[in-house]
Amino acid sequence: MTEMMSGVEHADDTTPEIRPAALEGLDERLIDQLVGQARAGGLKLTGEGGMLQQLTKRLLESALEGEITDHLGYDKHDPAGRGTGNSRNGTRSKTVLTDVGPVEIDVPRDRESSFEPRIVAKRQKRLTGVDEMVISLSAKGLTTGEISAHLAEVYGAEVSRQTISTITDKVVEGMTEWQNRPLDVVYPVVFIDAIHVKVRDGQVANRPIHVAMAVTCEGQRDILGLWAGDGGEGAKYWLHVLTELRNRGVADVLMVVCDGLTGLPDAVTTVWPRTIVQTCIVHLLRNSFRYAGRQHWDAIAKALKPVYTAPTEAAAKERFAEFADAWGARYPAIVRLWDNAWAEFVPFLAFDVEIRRVICSTNAIESVNARIRRAVKARGHFPNEQAALKCVYLAIMSLDPTGTGRKRWMMRWKPALNAFEIAFDGRLAVGRK
Repeated sequence: MTEMMSGVEHADDTTPEIRPAALEGLDERLIDQLVGQARAGGLKLTGEGGMLQQLTKRLLESALEGEITDHLGYDKHDPAGRGTGNSRNGTRSKTVLTDVGPVEIDVPRDRESSFEPRIVAKRQKRLTGVDEMVISLSAKGLTTGEISAHLAEVYGAEVSRQTISTITDKVVEGMTEWQNRPLDVVYPVVFIDAIHVKVRDGQVANRPIHVAMAVTCEGQRDILGLWAGDGGEGAKYWLHVLTELRNRGVADVLMVVCDGLTGLPDAVTTVWPRTIVQTCIVHLLRNSFRYAGRQHWDAIAKALKPVYTAPTEAAAKERFAEFADAWGARYPAIVRLWDNAWAEFVPFLAFDVEIRRVICSTNAIESVNARIRRAVKARGHFPNEQAALKCVYLAIMSLDPTGTGRKRWMMRWKPALNAFEIAFDGRLAVGRK
């Protein structure tokens, strides 16, 4: 019964929302009687021709009858309708796809053809609950073929791949609006990272999609936007991205944490002159391992730990000199890597442990990327850039449906935000006004 109602309550924005509390008045004995009769007659509760489908049919037809009564101004067979100039004109059959499968309904008509149903609009073949189901499955990485097979197997509904693609294409408009929405004036931290997707553009190739995730002044997570790249992004590209964020209202960012993206520090300085750029320590370590033999990874990690846990920049330099003496001859590329990244590596050493803990890596955004990668991996590769962006956007929109993650974020960031308030001399106060 709940599934049946869910398809109705979302069918149109103008339809009153049916909440669980509204069902409390239903006679439990009547429900038991219906179920008992269905079982006695060998009628299935679910599936094709089942009780839920028949109840859905009657509920929809009753709602449609109520709508045409409101439209004409008189009840069926009411003498008051004589001479009004318009009247009922029979019904037409129509099959709609609902949460409980395909349901054939009789839609009433009027002689003037002026009746416009709302619960099941003209030419509407699916209740919006089905659209939401398709979008949810797509957000989890299922292909159009897999969604079609799922609907056929579970609901006995034949939905073509093209129809599924049309449903998911509806999110593109919402994605464009989301990508251009106004943002906060100040963000304590913005994490920028990339996930790689396979795009079939002539030939299948890896393409990065850059994700900018901020932490608000209240300690909440905010995905600022998505930008597709070609792998050769430089200062000009990042200047365009950051200028877009500024034009959407971001006047100040205290720190930007990233993975040594070429040209990004210069672009940050141009757009937000007071912003500190911090290299992700985790990525710096991972990149170091690329130049070392696997048998030495543990030893190198142990030797580098005193560098990034040093209490001051001066102490970090001493520890790094010791690392270079021990490993520089065998792995000079690792020493060069850290030398080149040093300016963006050391900023977090100047802050309290509360700030260090949350900004020394992009772990915060990595948890988001893990969800995105699951959806991307399930799809394999995409026909074009727009399809890839749509998949990533859907995955982001499906994050934290219960809201429990938001509470954990706020608790985790509360000490850090207090430290930011002190360390950055009240710049966060502008964002709280």
